[in-house]
Amino acid sequence: MLRCPSLGRVVWEAVETLRQALKQEPAASDTVITALDFLFKFLVIGSAGTGKSCLLHQFIENKFKQDSNHTIGVEFGSRVVNVGGKTVKLQIWDTAGQERFRSVTRSYYRGAAGALLVYDITSRETYNALTNWLTDARTLASPNIVIILCGNKKDLDADREVTFLEASRFAQENELMFLETSALTGENVEEGFLKCARTILNKIDSGELDPERMGSGIQYGDASLRQLRQPRGSTAQNKQQCSC
Repeated sequence: MLRCPSLGRVVWEAVETLRQALKQEPAASDTVITALDFLFKFLVIGSAGTGKSCLLHQFIENKFKQDSNHTIGVEFGSRVVNVGGKTVKLQIWDTAGQERFRSVTRSYYRGAAGALLVYDITSRETYNALTNWLTDARTLASPNIVIILCGNKKDLDADREVTFLEASRFAQENELMFLETSALTGENVEEGFLKCARTILNKIDSGELDPERMGSGIQYGDASLRQLRQPRGSTAQNKQQCSC
């Protein structure tokens, strides 16, 4: 008989995952990282069985995760990428899709800059649940979170239950980017993460996203970059104040 883990164990494992991650990666509120231009906090969200952990593993390790079980609580991974000439570290939280873990995983939404919202193209049930996941992300993370919709398991096209056109329409209506991916073959997996990161960078450049805002999920990786991005007027104003 399969035994479901108790909530206490789930919370303990989630805290342990966070503790191990913090050993590896500085949090967005910590000191700036001089080797990078930016650090972005990412989420991978969606119903259980959609292949979220396999997408993350394919992106981080460049190979398919053969022995993938349902995630308990959260899992963590990171990768440094070059996007538009900028060196960006993506700090990625893969959240459990099962309902009994939602109270645990929702705490990881706060301060996320980007997210992959994943459904299984062979499962209409996972597609129908997208609205709830999207609402959670925009409510708990940030209204400005950049989200890309990923229709995973593209390699199982013969078993498809959700058409490309239908999902594309959903993405357009909800102002999401959209790709169909395959964690098995690697098709569009890297592009999904990079497209999301590229959009965040564009929004930083346009002023739509402010890395200095608390909970933005964005961290400068170089103190000099922060100084370069300060308005010129603020420097002059500081000098004026000091001259008195």
